[in-house]
Amino acid sequence: MKTEQDPRWAAVVARDPKADTLFVYAVKTTGVYCRPSSASRLPRPENIQFFDTAAQAEAAGYRASKRAAGDQTQLAEHHAHLVAEACRQIEQADAPPSLSTLAAHAGLSPYHFHRVFKAVTGLTPKAYANARRSRKVREALKGRHSVTDALYDAGFNSNSRFYESADQLLGMTPSDYKAGGTNSAMLFAVGQCSLGAILVAQSRRGVCAILLGDDPDALVRDLQDQFPKAELVGADRGFEQLIAQVVGFIETPALGLDLPLDLRGTAFQQRVWQALRDIPLGSTASYAQIAERIGAPKSYRAVAQACGANNLAVAIPCHRVVRSNGELSGYRWGVERKRRLLEREGQP
Repeated sequence: MKTEQDPRWAAVVARDPKADTLFVYAVKTTGVYCRPSSASRLPRPENIQFFDTAAQAEAAGYRASKRAAGDQTQLAEHHAHLVAEACRQIEQADAPPSLSTLAAHAGLSPYHFHRVFKAVTGLTPKAYANARRSRKVREALKGRHSVTDALYDAGFNSNSRFYESADQLLGMTPSDYKAGGTNSAMLFAVGQCSLGAILVAQSRRGVCAILLGDDPDALVRDLQDQFPKAELVGADRGFEQLIAQVVGFIETPALGLDLPLDLRGTAFQQRVWQALRDIPLGSTASYAQIAERIGAPKSYRAVAQACGANNLAVAIPCHRVVRSNGELSGYRWGVERKRRLLEREGQP
């Protein structure tokens, strides 16, 4: 389609402010991008390139015009206000509001609101509501609430809907979670590797913890603190082969590591963890790059927090995330261990 036939060109010609939240246009001859309502001199149509967002234009190598930079700041503040209000609606509602309800309150179309909400929070409105319900259920079950009270307080309108998602939400039945992991058997083993002590634990759903440290007893206490009433079962010969596989990967990363994992985290954390697993062996990425890859370019601090919450050392390679300047940042199991892991992965 020729630029002149694109309806977005008509919005640029009309300098339509209503289109400012929908796209930006870049000018190939100047290397800058503008909002549709920009008062700048109109470029030739053949020199125009359209982008859905300013971030996409910048990723393509364009820089903001002076006015676009100012408009972008104002727009970001406006979007942040709308999303903060939507989050309050979700948190205060008895049941998750529909997308159309949230969008109408924000004065945006459902499609555009969905995109804005995800850009600001890193989550879709539905995922945010689910994460909020997950948090409420966990907090209620750790208190004196009954399972029934907890599920209704969290916004589930029926027992069946709650129990359908309980296993994914909690990793076990609600009654077992409330009892601190009662009836939840976990196999575990503690061994030694060149990085110190290592603990590997496995639930019925998969490997749920790979912990590193200096003190084997402290690693076991860590696991017990998470599920104080879980039945921790010492490893048999078969499970010892699994921990040997993990140790083998640490010592020789080229061997690879493919394990069934029991991931327990918010929707945002799981998106970050998946992005970490996509970083190739021998490569690194910055927190900002990971935020960009999951579609939440402004959420690099939340990405760092998700890395810190990772309970599966090396299986989810948060050690491959570095600062934008390439320097090593904090690591749950110590920066020196992070350095040694990266050195090994960089070896031929």
